[in-house]
Amino acid sequence: MGVRVPPFAYVVDAPLSGDEPLPKRRRTIRWALAGSLLALGLYLVAWPVPIDPVAWTPPAAPETTPNELLAGVERYACPPGPEDVAVDGEGRVYVGVLDGRILRCPAGGGDPEELAQTEGRPLGLAFDAQGRLLIADADRGLLRLDLDDRKLTTLATECEGRRFGFTDDLDVARDGTVYFSDASDRFGVADYELDLLEHGLNGRLLAWDPETQATRVVLDGLQFANGVAVSVDQRFVLVNETGKYRVTRLWLAGPKAGQHDVFVENLPGFPDGISARPDGGFWLALASPRDAILDAALPYPFARALIARLPKAVQPAPKRHAWVLGLSAEGEVTHDLQHAAPESFSPVTSVEERDGWLYLGSLTYPGYGRIKRPE
Repeated sequence: MGVRVPPFAYVVDAPLSGDEPLPKRRRTIRWALAGSLLALGLYLVAWPVPIDPVAWTPPAAPETTPNELLAGVERYACPPGPEDVAVDGEGRVYVGVLDGRILRCPAGGGDPEELAQTEGRPLGLAFDAQGRLLIADADRGLLRLDLDDRKLTTLATECEGRRFGFTDDLDVARDGTVYFSDASDRFGVADYELDLLEHGLNGRLLAWDPETQATRVVLDGLQFANGVAVSVDQRFVLVNETGKYRVTRLWLAGPKAGQHDVFVENLPGFPDGISARPDGGFWLALASPRDAILDAALPYPFARALIARLPKAVQPAPKRHAWVLGLSAEGEVTHDLQHAAPESFSPVTSVEERDGWLYLGSLTYPGYGRIKRPE
């Protein structure tokens, strides 16, 4: 009896009617696959990227212990993206949202009232001594909103011939000086990830004088200059360098006036907003924990150029992790408030203390948060 050949053998070995012989078709497929792989390789190593990566070796990330102290955040709905919050004497909450509007929310929640449209992306907010709302708008620069007549005024858009690329956060000193950050003069708010990938020194801290209406640079060469806070005693101003996981201090008074140093470094996450506490300390928002892949790539510019060529869907991305640190006036950690969960109120990009409450802002969340100040 002969050996029976399975029917599939004919499918593998015999050409289909009207087609090329299978060996030739296989060679064509192999060449096409090899060509595709070659093209992909050339793209990953040679395609132009908009960044010029700078080598930097980060310190090893500190060990942290997760907790759920931010699990009880009260949430108040508003349009997405209230990156910062400001609270007035009546407990009303002011926010700037993704579509450019400045909104005032009733104390205890409720429908927000539109106050102005910046036509940009409002981020940092703070009141001046006259009760006017100052706005760091990523696209429009430093703005001021008079809440009586709702007039919006542009205070500054450039300094020393360099236009602001990414006006980020601000705080007002007792003498009326507005300290504010220009996160990057190379990348705007829509491309903030590129500045972190490049890790260049494209940020600066600026000061606007209400008497002269002039703007001056007080610190330059910062890595993604972000949150800004003036100390309660007015001796120094802090600015976050997000990509370096640290907070830098510029002395305003005393024997060190004009000098700067590191206030706190090797943070476990990306520092975003910072604000002064009534007791002389500070609240610091960490937008996301550090990313091990990004940390590993930071010493190698070529590796970060590869990452920049990848689709955003496979690039390192922020994790959903609500995180706020309390710092003493000397930069020591006094509070560690977290909630690492997909349902957490995150990313937390700002925190403001008012009447025993911590008010939380978020770059993307559709609402702001509030939680009782911890002991």
